[in-house]
Amino acid sequence: MAYFSSASKMNLLVTLSLLLCSTLMDSVKGYLTVTIEPLPPVVMGDTVTLKCNFRTDGNLREIVWFRVTEGGSSKQKIFTYDAMYNTNFSHMEDFRRREDLVYQSTVRLPEVQMEDNGPYECHVGIYDRASRDKVVLASGSITLAVMSPPKSISVIAADQPARFNRYEAQNFTLMCIVTGGKPAPVVYFKRDGELIEVVPSDKPHEAAESRGLFSARESRPLISRDLDDTKLQKSLSLLEPDVEPVRLDNVRPHQSNTPGALGQEGPQPTTEIIPETVVSREFPRWVLSSSPLYYFNHTQTEFSDGTMEVQAMLTWHLNPQLDNDALFSCEVKHPALSMPMQAEVTLSAPKGPKLSMTPSRAKVGDTVRIAVEGFQVGTKGNEVFPEPLFTWTRVGGLLLDGSAEREGKVLVLERVPAELNGSMYRCTAENPLGSTNTHTRLIVFENPRIKKESLQFNVADSGEELFGPTFMMLLLSVTLEFT
Repeated sequence: MAYFSSASKMNLLVTLSLLLCSTLMDSVKGYLTVTIEPLPPVVMGDTVTLKCNFRTDGNLREIVWFRVTEGGSSKQKIFTYDAMYNTNFSHMEDFRRREDLVYQSTVRLPEVQMEDNGPYECHVGIYDRASRDKVVLASGSITLAVMSPPKSISVIAADQPARFNRYEAQNFTLMCIVTGGKPAPVVYFKRDGELIEVVPSDKPHEAAESRGLFSARESRPLISRDLDDTKLQKSLSLLEPDVEPVRLDNVRPHQSNTPGALGQEGPQPTTEIIPETVVSREFPRWVLSSSPLYYFNHTQTEFSDGTMEVQAMLTWHLNPQLDNDALFSCEVKHPALSMPMQAEVTLSAPKGPKLSMTPSRAKVGDTVRIAVEGFQVGTKGNEVFPEPLFTWTRVGGLLLDGSAEREGKVLVLERVPAELNGSMYRCTAENPLGSTNTHTRLIVFENPRIKKESLQFNVADSGEELFGPTFMMLLLSVTLEFT
């Protein structure tokens, strides 16, 4: 009994020793956990605070923050905290005392830029409870997403300037260019303030062409909100070839009264109503549906700094009667914007170019410049969109250089001769919505300087012809007399 009792005591002592050693080893081992508080995407220019939380029962050794660059192959140290040189953490705690401590390290990044985008790491080290020569390390990471709002937005017309096609419908494309956004913005179009329902297409031009004009020709004629009687009558007369065209004079068809018709009322002659409003621009010879299909396509290009350029294109069959004076806007939604960003244009046909001539009093031999300075009647600051094509011609003849026409905003006539006096020049401004023109007459005055030089030259020539032989005969006679 005594033997078994002593053996039981020995087992109990061994068990207690093992438990004590386990407890001591557990207290020496300690633990360390590191986490970084997540951050939502931030806007470029904001101030960002990165927070690194770590929990441990040991003594803090150091905290190091890194910015990871070059795809993770390189790390840039941005912050270091060393507890050995900080009096607040220089005290040594009792190894047998187990205490759970929570720390937080923050790094403030003022006015973040696009180059601040990327991963960040927080490394924490504590002393090993078994040996002060060893350090236990742990780390956490976070990816900082920096957003950049779009810097610019513009709306242009693709493939412009272009001529006005009066015999066939043509496709028209608006292009909205948005640059500087990250992530890529959402782009959409509106017409007169209402969102346009679009048909996605990789090749909007081909999609619009494949639709063709067959269904459009079968549709009803257009009656636009700005379609007056003049436009309606002209459009209907083009659709119905049997209808007699509107007469622009007051001459009525000749009618004769027969004796048998004296007592009867004959058919009253039809009076043609001539509109008071004279429309200067030309109208197309075709009619499209009042609800066209809009085809949408967009492309994205990424720059070296991570920002994007988005080009959104809206293509449809243009109808000059319906689309003239229509307001199209391109709007952009982006998480870095508090409200949509937009750019708008108003489609308008040219209303007649306003011309200027320099010099105002042209003389023979001068260089004359006839330039376009604007339009006679315009909308919203005398602007025309899309940009018109200007063509110069001479009424009843060729231009001074022998060409039939010349494009551009300025026509230059070098060393104008007197023969051009009274000549008429026509400037035609056209875009896909319409065509119009303005005439100006060139008056060439005599140039006194050229006339005087010409007169002196003629007198010198005539003097040589008249006095040359006489002087030679006189000189010869005097010589003979002296000899």
